[in-house]
Amino acid sequence: MKNAEHTILGTGWSFPPTFSRAAASVDMASDDADVQQSLWNLFSTQIGERIMLPEYGCTIWQLVFRNANTAFKTETAAAIRQAVLNWEPRIDVDAVTVVPDPAVVGLVVVTLVYTLRRTNSRNNLVFPFYLQEGTLVAPER
Repeated sequence: MKNAEHTILGTGWSFPPTFSRAAASVDMASDDADVQQSLWNLFSTQIGERIMLPEYGCTIWQLVFRNANTAFKTETAAAIRQAVLNWEPRIDVDAVTVVPDPAVVGLVVVTLVYTLRRTNSRNNLVFPFYLQEGTLVAPER
């Protein structure tokens, strides 16, 4: 891991938080890995879920159980763009695509293409968004 003083995009706790017993410290993520983990955390958090920062999160969770039609895709892309605009100042959004996965019922794949402002390098994040709750599968007998 790079020294926190020498990173361009910053350093933060890894997500999910993990701890190193040998170093007696928290594992950290730097630069683009930190941005990726920050975005994953942002999209996974519902508005109001964080007690000390209730405005933090993404409104895509209000769209769960909706039909994956054109309006849903447009609203999901807008929610992603707004969350990034509000909470991730290190990137510029280049594109957001929302595509239902034909192989998995209820799965929508959200792809965010972005540019890191400090380095002007492009990257992407693929976020699986499930429209239906999981079900327990009975064991085979």
